[in-house]
Amino acid sequence: MVDQDGAMLGVMSLADGVKKAQDAGFDLVEVAPGATPPVCRIIDFSRYKYDQEKKEKEARKKQHVVHTKELRFGPKIGEHDYQVKMNFLKDFLKRGDKIKITMIFRGREMTHIDLGRKILDRIASDISTLGEVEQSASLEGRFMNMVVRPK
Repeated sequence: MVDQDGAMLGVMSLADGVKKAQDAGFDLVEVAPGATPPVCRIIDFSRYKYDQEKKEKEARKKQHVVHTKELRFGPKIGEHDYQVKMNFLKDFLKRGDKIKITMIFRGREMTHIDLGRKILDRIASDISTLGEVEQSASLEGRFMNMVVRPK
């Protein structure tokens, strides 16, 4: 048992602990139920809950949620369009987001899947300093997908 100032009171029965807490005008709160014997503390329970909520809120504020962004390419993409999309891709990687790169084949472009694969290989080599390929290029219907994550 620990009192409101942090001083150790020793091992005592539950009834004695509750009586001491009521005499002090506080609550008896079990802070370490897994310990042997369980550790209880004499504190203001509403203040304890408030402090716990603040700690959880602060922890949520500092964590970074990984978003998945998607960039779509075509097998006949021009050089300038490619560079613009690469700048977006690099910005997403610097922010720490995953990117799903989709190569879309329309109509007769399905006969030239090798052109799409060359572009995806070029993307993988261009971003090798910032990210790494999590899922290599795979063909699903008219779409060839590749997933990239930051290093």
